[in-house]
Formats: sequence, C-alpha cells, structure tokens
Amino acid sequence: MKTISGKTVSRFSFGTMQFGDKATEADSAEMYASCRAAGINFFDTAHAYTGGRSEEILGELAADERDDVFIATKCAESTIAAPDRIRAEFDISRKRLNMDSVDLLYLHRWDNTTPLEETYEVMAEWVQAGLVRYVGVSNYSAWQIMKARRVAQDLGIDIKFIQPMYNLVKRQVEVEIIPMAVSEGFHVCPYSPLGGGLLTGKYSGGTSGRIVENEMYKSRYAPEWMHDAAAGLKALAEEVGVSPATLAVAWVARNKGIWGPIISARNAEQLVPSLAAIEYAMDDTLYEQLSSLTPTPPPATDRLEEA
Repeated sequence: MKTISGKTVSRFSFGTMQFGDKATEADSAEMYASCRAAGINFFDTAHAYTGGRSEEILGELAADERDDVFIATKCAESTIAAPDRIRAEFDISRKRLNMDSVDLLYLHRWDNTTPLEETYEVMAEWVQAGLVRYVGVSNYSAWQIMKARRVAQDLGIDIKFIQPMYNLVKRQVEVEIIPMAVSEGFHVCPYSPLGGGLLTGKYSGGTSGRIVENEMYKSRYAPEWMHDAAAGLKALAEEVGVSPATLAVAWVARNKGIWGPIISARNAEQLVPSLAAIEYAMDDTLYEQLSSLTPTPPPATDRLEEA
C-alpha cells in the first residue's frame, strides 16, 4: 500500500474489463468482495468496456465505500482525444459510475490528430475543478509519455500513472518505459499479467478462451515460442507447488519499476491464484528461472556491442 495525497492505495489493482460480459453481475460482486478482503482498493475500468456495463457495475459496488476506494477510468479508446469527444465520454462515465469525480483518469490511447495542448487543456480543467485527482496515460510509448508530460506540466498538471501491457511473453516495456518510469517517477500499473490467459497454463489442454476465440488475442499470442514459455512456466509452477497464474502475476510485481499489476478474472474461483500473488515471495533464483524462459529485449541503443 502507498499513500497518495492522503489516500492509501493498494499496489495491486483489479481490472473490471469483464464486468457485465464474461463476468455476470453476481460474479462481479463476488470478485469485488474478494479483492476488498485481500486488501485491494484500486479498481480500473474504462468508458469503452462492455458497452458501459463495467463502469455501471463498478459504480454500484463501490457506492457504499467511495472514500475507501481508488477508482480509475479511461477515455479516448477510439484514439480520438479531441475536446468534444473526451468531454462527452467523461460525462457519460461519471453518470455510469454515479460519481462526481474519479481518482484517476487515463487517456486510453495516443491521438495522432489532435494537438496535445487541446486535449490536456481539458484534463487540466477537470483537475482544477476537482473532477479528476490524477491524470494517466495508457498504451503510450516512452517518447509519447514524456511529450505529453511536458504539455501537461505547462498547463499546471502532471501525468503520474502509466498503463502499458507487461507479462512474461510481452516484455517490450523493459526497453524504455520502465527505465523511464524509474528515472522520472511514474507509477506503472501494467495490464494483462496473464497474457490473455496464456500464462495460466489452461491452453495446454485445448481449453477455449480469448486466445482461441478473439482475433486480437489470437494474433498477439500466436508465436510458438510464447506457448513454449507458457509450458515452461507451468512446469516450474508444478515444481514449486503453486499455480502458474500466481507465478506469472508475481513475476510482473517483482520488477522494481512496477507500482503493481492489474489483475482480472471472469469469476471469483478464477481470481484466486492471482490474488495469491499479492503475498507470494518470489526469490531471485525463481525470478531468473522464469525470466530465462523468454527473450530479454535488447536495450534502446544502436551500440549494442557496448551494452
């Protein structure tokens, strides 16, 4: 747990992307309760998730303890961050959540068409009005984060949180984003620590799921070496007597540049091994064994022979 402006915030957070879709309302309520019992008070949603049901369900679940939870949502998932678009989306999000303000608002994706000043003038307006406590960005590259931060700071606000993808088979953030975050003081809250379910080991038995059913996930986790790594993770998990999902989440959390991973699930039973990662103490040897299952991306330099 860390304290930010007087509010204590859990390192691990829960992503509600499946609320109202794969997770029924009953499943969502049970997972929310499990997270709270495990000490999680940081919940992540987005305007684009499940046609708005994610925000609505989260708002209902958090209504009786608003002061005790840290709520993040996102706008501009369509890659359009024009003022009229993000104003409309954020107004809708607050109505769905039934909250006057949110603790953290991310810009969901980088917009190549709208001047940054126009977007961040609106974000600054919301911060100054008390509608948003913190500003974050998701799916930005390192140079995009730093460019956006300069604009934000010129307008009297700052970018504190970043949300990239990070897991054992998706390690690109180790090249520039995590070193930048450590150097510049960003809080990194990565999503997809289980690699769309690949790192739970379930696909080795031919189980259906996003990697089989969803074209985006199928393409993202198509390389054979990723599946080989998942098999290696499962074998190591069997050796140490824990779930592969626990190791996968704990591996992400073990990185010193990470605030804490965003965990998620379809139901409370599926969530158990991810919650177990909160207390799992991974030693250096196991961390290195897991890391060796996948290629370490080279550093960002054209003089690799000197790295």
